[in-house]
Amino acid sequence: MTSPTISALTVGTAGKKLPDPEVEPTISVPQAGRIFGLSRPASYEAAKRGELPTIRIGRRLFVPVGKLREMLGLDVMAGTR
Repeated sequence: MTSPTISALTVGTAGKKLPDPEVEPTISVPQAGRIFGLSRPASYEAAKRGELPTIRIGRRLFVPVGKLREMLGLDVMAGTR
């Protein structure tokens, strides 16, 4: 079976797009939260609790797409890694 050749996978019932980590390696905390249906404040609270994987660069906080895909089990399902 071959893996799909799409640049973004749709996750969740809201149809949010999760980018290809090779094209867009990080997304913002609010973008990641929207995938789960979280508000902006709830997204940052989830990141603070460690429920969303994050990388801090200076004062900026990013969510690595690869870790998020791994957390959601998307790479396993798509057979891409």
